[in-house]
Amino acid sequence: MTRFLSSLRARLLVFVLLAILATAVLQAALAYRAARAEADQIFDYHMQQTALSLRAGLPQALATGVIPLPAEEQDFDFVLQIWTLDGVRVFESAARAELPQRAVLGFDDVGAHGTRYRVYSLQARSFVIQVAQDMSVRQRMAGSLALRTALPILLLAPLLMGLVGWVVSRSLAPVARVQRQVAERQADDLTEVAETGLPDEVRPLVQELNGLLRRVALAFDAQQRFVADAAHELRSPLAALKLQVQGLQRAPDDATRERALERLGSGIDRATRLIEQLLVLARQQARAASGVRPEPVALDELVRSAVTDMAPAAQTRRIDMGLTQADAGQVNGHAEALRILVRNLLENAVKYTPEGGRVDVALRAGAGTLVLGVEDSGPGIPEAERERVLDRFYRLPEAASTGSGLGLAIVKAVADLHGAKLQLDASPTLGGLRVRVAFPLNRP
Repeated sequence: MTRFLSSLRARLLVFVLLAILATAVLQAALAYRAARAEADQIFDYHMQQTALSLRAGLPQALATGVIPLPAEEQDFDFVLQIWTLDGVRVFESAARAELPQRAVLGFDDVGAHGTRYRVYSLQARSFVIQVAQDMSVRQRMAGSLALRTALPILLLAPLLMGLVGWVVSRSLAPVARVQRQVAERQADDLTEVAETGLPDEVRPLVQELNGLLRRVALAFDAQQRFVADAAHELRSPLAALKLQVQGLQRAPDDATRERALERLGSGIDRATRLIEQLLVLARQQARAASGVRPEPVALDELVRSAVTDMAPAAQTRRIDMGLTQADAGQVNGHAEALRILVRNLLENAVKYTPEGGRVDVALRAGAGTLVLGVEDSGPGIPEAERERVLDRFYRLPEAASTGSGLGLAIVKAVADLHGAKLQLDASPTLGGLRVRVAFPLNRP
């Protein structure tokens, strides 16, 4: 039964059937109530008219023994009794059960012989006329009318259910079409599902499904790029490490072996750094594809923390690195990704700035934006190369420092994730490179 009701079509049919039955019962109850009220009014009127018609000729009729009973007495199963004022019954309708004498004039309900009677009493000179009717007559009439009212609804129930089933089947046809489209797809087919012709109740579900497919496609592309990049970029370092190991094995003396060990350690460090950068880039691309909800981040506090962490490396090379301005402000984003962006910008600036140079960091609030600026006194980047250095694994041919070519690519990936604008130009004060990242300001 539970499996049957799990079907939307079956559930609607059951609910429609219950609604039809409830409507029929309600309609029958209302019809019975209305019919009973109308029957009471009509029968009470006839009972009253019967008593009034007997009042004028009652003495003469009793004297002759002939009482002219109206036709209603036979048609409506009336019971007629006549009592004297001292309680003697002088007349009773033929073959009728005896009713108790009641002194209440007008209408009243009494019980006798296991049933209920509606009684109308009228005083006529020295007599009391009682006209009574068994209440079951009225109940049968009202019940018959209620049944005639509800019966058409019950007879139309199968037709209504068939009509509802047809409408539901036609309405769910687009849903079945979407189900077939998804079922017939290959595992790597992440194209969106068509939304045309879908009901308003189903369209949001398909839209969310398409959004999920888009995010999965982005994550799948990011994974494929990561695998391709890792295979491409790790080939050369691993080959170099293998040559260095061979050189270490062939070293004829301790001095040569020491130099080989030093080169091997440097190669391992470079390979480790490359792998770390690849993983960071893959995580940022995966975060962009996952649709994780951003949160407010205090960027000024994050920049201060990053400058403090980078200060020892700058002091080792006698580089004057300082935070010239730090306006308070929040951006919607991911704290860890923003921390990676700031750290990469500072690491690049310290790495390419000559010893004794200078690095300035500033965070300025503008018109709806919060701009992070990092500029240095290094060699800078030629204007023609500023777009290309944002590509993965691209390194300037004349760069003095070796690297993976992923630092600025990671910065760009994080900036794109946060809807920020990244700009590279020449520093007007220090002469080197100036990197500016403009974040949309989070308004409380």
